Amino acid sequence: MFSEKDIDQIKSKGLTLNKVTSQIELFKTGLPFVNLQSAATINNGILKFSEEDKKTAINLFDAKRNNYTIIKFVPASGAATRMFKSFFSFIEDYNPEKETVNAYINRTKESLLAVFFVGLEKLPFYNLILDKIEEVYPDYHNVSSDKQRYMFVKTMLETDKLNYGFYPKGLLPFHQYKEHIATAFEEHLFEAALYASSKSRANLHYTISEKYKDIFDDEFKKIQTIVERKTNTKFEISFSYQKEATDTIAVNLDNQPFRLEDGSLLFRPSGHGALLSNLNDLNSDIIFIKNIDNVVVFKYENEVSEYKKMLAGILIDIQTKAFEYLEKLENKQLSETEIIEIAKFLTNNMHVVISSEFEKYANEYQIEYLISKLNRPIRVCGMVKNEGEPGGGPFWVKDESGQISLQIVESAQINKKDKSQKEILKNATHFNPVDLVCGIKDYKGNKFNLEQFVDHKTAFITMKTKTGKDLKALELPGLWNGSMANWNTIFVEVPLITFNPVKTVTDLLKPTHQVK
Repeated sequence: MFSEKDIDQIKSKGLTLNKVTSQIELFKTGLPFVNLQSAATINNGILKFSEEDKKTAINLFDAKRNNYTIIKFVPASGAATRMFKSFFSFIEDYNPEKETVNAYINRTKESLLAVFFVGLEKLPFYNLILDKIEEVYPDYHNVSSDKQRYMFVKTMLETDKLNYGFYPKGLLPFHQYKEHIATAFEEHLFEAALYASSKSRANLHYTISEKYKDIFDDEFKKIQTIVERKTNTKFEISFSYQKEATDTIAVNLDNQPFRLEDGSLLFRPSGHGALLSNLNDLNSDIIFIKNIDNVVVFKYENEVSEYKKMLAGILIDIQTKAFEYLEKLENKQLSETEIIEIAKFLTNNMHVVISSEFEKYANEYQIEYLISKLNRPIRVCGMVKNEGEPGGGPFWVKDESGQISLQIVESAQINKKDKSQKEILKNATHFNPVDLVCGIKDYKGNKFNLEQFVDHKTAFITMKTKTGKDLKALELPGLWNGSMANWNTIFVEVPLITFNPVKTVTDLLKPTHQVK
C-alpha cells in the first residue's frame, strides 16, 4: 500500500507505519457507537451543591491552594472563521446594486445578520472597523446604508483589510471597556488570578497554532504590566502546538489512502483529542481546563470564579481521601470492614460502579481491585442545565467488557436510529460546558501517563472534501470524551453564568460580553 516515499513522509511527521496502518483498519471496520445506559442526572451521577456545601468547598480550596502547583490549560488553536460563517456567504452572495440587505436576509434566512446589524454599535470592534473604513473606502459616507453595511462586513473580514475571519479567536477584540478593548486571551489572565493562582503566581498554558506564536507573545508583552499590577499576580505563560504526530491519515470512500495531486498522502489534524499529548506534558498538581472563547466581562468574573474554586475544592477533598485509602491499601493490612468502607467511598463519593462479583473475591484480589479503581487521574466537571445548546453531555455508559461508568458523550457518538438510545439522549438534563478541574498525579506524587487512560474505540470518522473530492477523516477520542474515558469522573451542576462561549460574532452582544 505504501511506497518508500510514503514511508519517508509518514516518518517525517513523527508517525509510524504501524500507527497509520491501524488507522486505516479503523476506517475499514468502522467505529462502534457508545452504549448509553442512562442520562446522568441530579442524584444519579450529577451532584448538586447547596450554598453551604459550595462555601465549604471554596473555603477548602482557598485554605489549601498555596500547597499545590496549579495551571490553567486553555485550548486556543482555533481561528475565528466559524464565528463569521454567515458573513463570508454575505460578501460572496450579496450585491448592493441588486437588492437591499433586508431582502437578502429574507431570501437566505440568515437571521444572524439581522441581529448583527441591529447591534452593530455594541460590538467591541465597531470603532476599529470604522477607522479602517475611512482608509479603504473614502466615499463610505456618501453611499446608501445597504452599501455601507456591505463595506463594513468586507472591511471586517477581507484578508487585505482587518482579516478577522482568519485571526486567532483568542486575539480577536472581545470586550469593550472604557479605556481599552480586551481579548479573550487577556480575560483568561484576569480569571486565572482569581482561581488558578498559587502564592500570587498564575501559570497559564495555551495550545495555539504555531504561526500565531509571535502575535500571542506581542499581546502578552503589551498587557503584562497592567494585568500584573491590577491583579497583584505574576503570570507565567507557556504555549504549545498541536503535534504533527497526532495527525491522522485521510482515506477515500474505498478506504484507500487519499492522495493529493502530487501523489503524497493527505494527513489531517485529528480534533481536540490531539491535545491530550499537550496536556500530558504538563506537571502540575491541579489543572483547570477551559476553552478560549468561554470568558466574561470583568463584572461577572468573581461569580464565575467562585464555581471554579468550588470544583477545585471538591477535587482536593476527594483526592485527599482517595490518597489516604491508597496508602492503606498499599500496606495490605486491611480488615473486612475497612475494605467495605473503601468500596462504599468509591461507590458513593466517586460514582464508581463496583463489580457485582467483588464480594466473592479473595482478600488480596479485593485490595488489587480497589487500588486499580482508585489509582487513576481524577476530573471534576461542571455540568450546566440543558437549554438546547449543542454539544456533549453526561451519561452512564457501558463498555464492551460490561463495565458501567460516567462519561461525557458527543451526540455524534450516539446511534440515533436506535430507539432506546435516542430516548436516553432525549432524557438528558445537562450538557458539558468544558469546565474541568483535573488531578493528574498519583498518591506518591508521580504524574500519570495520561495516554494509558484513553478508550481508543471512541474515535470519530467524519466526511470531508478536499479539492472537490469526498474523503473520510479520523478524529481521535475527544480530549474530555474518550481521551479521559478511564479517569475517575465527578459531575457537579454549575449555573449557566459559567458558560459563555462565542460561537458566532453575535454572541458578543450577550450581557456577559457587554460592559454596560
